[in-house]
Amino acid sequence: MSADTRSTAVASPRARRGGWLPTTVDRRVRVFAWLSFLAETIIIGTGGAVRLTGSGLGCDQWPLCTPGSLVPTPELGVHGLIEFGNRTMTSVVGILALIVLVLVWRMRSSRRDLFVLACVVLGGIVAQAIVGGVTVWTGLNPFLVGFHYVASLTLVCVTAAFLVRAYSAPGPRELAVPRWYMILTHITTLALALTIFFGVLTTGSGPHSGDADVIRQGFDATILAHVHSWPGYTLLALVVVLLASSWALRLPTRRWMTALLGAIVVQIVVGIVQARNGLPAPLVGIHMVLAALSAAAFTVVVLRMKRPRVDAR
Repeated sequence: MSADTRSTAVASPRARRGGWLPTTVDRRVRVFAWLSFLAETIIIGTGGAVRLTGSGLGCDQWPLCTPGSLVPTPELGVHGLIEFGNRTMTSVVGILALIVLVLVWRMRSSRRDLFVLACVVLGGIVAQAIVGGVTVWTGLNPFLVGFHYVASLTLVCVTAAFLVRAYSAPGPRELAVPRWYMILTHITTLALALTIFFGVLTTGSGPHSGDADVIRQGFDATILAHVHSWPGYTLLALVVVLLASSWALRLPTRRWMTALLGAIVVQIVVGIVQARNGLPAPLVGIHMVLAALSAAAFTVVVLRMKRPRVDAR
């Protein structure tokens, strides 16, 4: 047997065991990472559609849709289709997350950051599916519904973080912005978190609970809407300061901070319009998706505050 033949014979089993998987971040990793991010964003839209159309109990069982059927029956009508469509999206995001994890499997030592993030996304999706089932079993408990949305938004941020790291060089990192800028950015994180938190409470106290018979939290939605706006306007002011500083100092965060400001301004406009027009469902849905995209943009800003360490290049 020649040396080439022996080499092929040895290499073939390895190839069958995963030798085709990338050892560095390539086009496949980036494409499926983008698809995973988009799917996580889309499922917030489909989940919003379930809630805003009163289809939360369109399938009143889990994991089955009805006691005897995995898929919706004609008797369930459009509500069953909408709810089942959202459940189907859970499978899509799960498959994409699994593909991303498989693609970074051989990089689990060299790119531990990507491997950990991929594990978090896949584990989060599994946990989300379980929370979704418990939410149905409890008749759409408004607090669980709110938690379900926040968890989905968090997964959007994690997939955004994966994308940032996938386009960055591996290795130790160092601060690329002044320390006061970093501190102010983290303070802004708190304002964003409070804005989202009170936004979830406000939506849960309003007319869109997922089903006409669901009991809401019992809070006054009008008061909560005002409370929700306070951290929202604080967030806007902080982002304006950070944006002006980033452009004045030519910081690496300036472009994404600009995108973040645009998203927040649109959010505020949508929020004001929906509040003054009786919370029309389409605007509430847009508001929910924009909140996730704003959080994702802010995630990118936070990660852009560091760069590969000079002595590590």
